[in-house]
Amino acid sequence: MLPKGPRETVRGRQRVTIAQSTETATERRDRRRPRDVGETLAAIDLGTNNCRLLIARPQGDGFRVIDAYSRIVRLGEGLSKTGMLSEAAMDRTVAALRICARKMKHRRVTRARSVATEACRRAGNCESFLARVRAETGIEIEIISSDVEAELAFRGCAPLLRADKSRAVVFDIGGGSTEIGWLTVEGQGQLTLVDCISLPVGVVNLAERHDRAPVAPDVYEALTAEVADMLAPFEARNRINAAVRDGIVQMLGTSGTVTTLTGIHLKLPRYDRSQVDGRYLAFDAIDGINRELATLDWNGRAATPCIGPERADLVVAGCIILSAICRLWPVGELRVADRGLREGILTELVGSLR
Repeated sequence: MLPKGPRETVRGRQRVTIAQSTETATERRDRRRPRDVGETLAAIDLGTNNCRLLIARPQGDGFRVIDAYSRIVRLGEGLSKTGMLSEAAMDRTVAALRICARKMKHRRVTRARSVATEACRRAGNCESFLARVRAETGIEIEIISSDVEAELAFRGCAPLLRADKSRAVVFDIGGGSTEIGWLTVEGQGQLTLVDCISLPVGVVNLAERHDRAPVAPDVYEALTAEVADMLAPFEARNRINAAVRDGIVQMLGTSGTVTTLTGIHLKLPRYDRSQVDGRYLAFDAIDGINRELATLDWNGRAATPCIGPERADLVVAGCIILSAICRLWPVGELRVADRGLREGILTELVGSLR
């Protein structure tokens, strides 16, 4: 069975302002630059599956990214069965965070916010893990609630929302949870987060329910229905389908699932953010790719461009969650965001400088 009882995290109306390596040529060039470059900002998103870093400098009302890092660490591997972070998962994560710390030092970061999400919210040994991170890397990591996670992720995606649709479903399929928001889109790019829900299911804990073999159609449909059932109360109180029928709803997705499917749809030989971020993906295309991936075994998925061996056992779990969202709210297309929580943090940090 899937975890029960999705957390309903936001109610009412809430405003959302929108290992060592050798020195590279870029690093040598940056080292020769003057030290007085003003504020340098950093954001770390430590999730159930990934460790991600962005480093940026303020530019106008926004920021310019000067460095980035992402590594699959699977911090939440086995968490749904044991309730604890495993030693191997913690070792992988600390190794990735050491690289983050090195990059932040090299770029002379002046302000940073580092956050952890679902895996650390659930794990019984998370406090000792974060103490180890602090001792070995110097990074202070803050465990944020699911509603703060959603707000930051949605803030990071906000520039991709269109003004001609006054309502939006925005979602983030993570490793250990899925956040879904219902927003109004007002004049001059102002958003109101009306309601938000956090489902305690993501690609890691859902993938652990089936092996690497192809997912049979009846299993796929049953799991999709379970996720849809978890979303039913959210739909009932917000009447999103009525707004969909009125043609005023847009959908925006940020996650490895939607970016991977977009890369596959575009037949990219390897993932390219510049071709994916901001793209539109039709529901018919999503459904076709989802069904095809479900028929593949682990080797078939691993050999698929934009998936590879690191994501081969997770991609179909993401497809299942995405299928539930698309079937419940048949908007017809979604806009794909290769951005989210880290960008939301950086936007917040830029705002704090004013």
